[in-house]
Amino acid sequence: MPNTPEGLIEIARRVLRIESEAVAALGPTIDHAFPQAIEIIAAAAGRVVVSGMGKSGLVGKKIAATLASTGTPAFFVHPAEASHGDLGMITNRDVVIAISNSGETEEIVRLIPFLKRFSVRLIAMTGNRESTLAKAADVHLYVGVHEEACPLGIVPTASTTATLAMGDAIAVALLSRNGFREEDFAQYHPGGSLGKKLFITVGDLIHSGDALPLIAPTAAMMQAVIEISSKRLGTAVVVDDRKNILGIVTDGDIRRGIEKWGKPFFDMTAGEVMTKNPKMIARDELAAKALAVMEQLQITTLVVPDENGAVLGIIHLHDILKKGIV
Repeated sequence: MPNTPEGLIEIARRVLRIESEAVAALGPTIDHAFPQAIEIIAAAAGRVVVSGMGKSGLVGKKIAATLASTGTPAFFVHPAEASHGDLGMITNRDVVIAISNSGETEEIVRLIPFLKRFSVRLIAMTGNRESTLAKAADVHLYVGVHEEACPLGIVPTASTTATLAMGDAIAVALLSRNGFREEDFAQYHPGGSLGKKLFITVGDLIHSGDALPLIAPTAAMMQAVIEISSKRLGTAVVVDDRKNILGIVTDGDIRRGIEKWGKPFFDMTAGEVMTKNPKMIARDELAAKALAVMEQLQITTLVVPDENGAVLGIIHLHDILKKGIV
């Protein structure tokens, strides 16, 4: 029965099967029209304008967004709004990708005379090779499906999935053709995890100034404990009068010192306890690199020196993770 858990599972499996088969079936239909479409887009001096009605329009918005995020300037225009003034957004430097499963959608077909009059290149994505839109286009990309996943055969399901996949194929082909790199992608996603990995530097996250825990090598360990506790970084940098880095004392050093020496430990100096030659990282290194070093060495802080070797700051593992750099 369809309303039982088993029945619902079977419905889900059927939908996924039909939609995956619909996408797979597009592969053999790809012909010379596809590279022609890619070259038209690549040669355009303007932008890619994507248009479609209803569910095709929603797919078109995603296609436009994917193109824009991978280095191909693109935006979506609603075909109904286009006929009421938004056609002014389209120039003869642009390329239009018009989406209509039937190829006869009235609002889309209505755009054809304008596009022809102003010599705007047109790429059609339809499921009907003999449709008005397909015949009017400079290039037609077939996205027809054998059946919809809907049991009524009328709700756009497999057809929209196939169209979306074709849009991804266009974006990836352009990405490859244009030599689009990971760094380029990050430029369009500065707020995403990749953008954070590629743009946030150690210098953006360091603790410096009054927030920096510093002690002299002659300071008693009790003073070091107070400095580490007050600055809450789990470490203190041991420096000379010119703030040159001599070593570090960590909360781990304190625990181990108490275990080893007991109460007399607090009368020892920071210079006696410190770890010399602490692990450091340059301020202009990526925060992602600092994270990798910390993970490799199983530590939580790195000292950041300035160009003269004096202490500039400390970067802490928690600050990197708070930024979503993982």
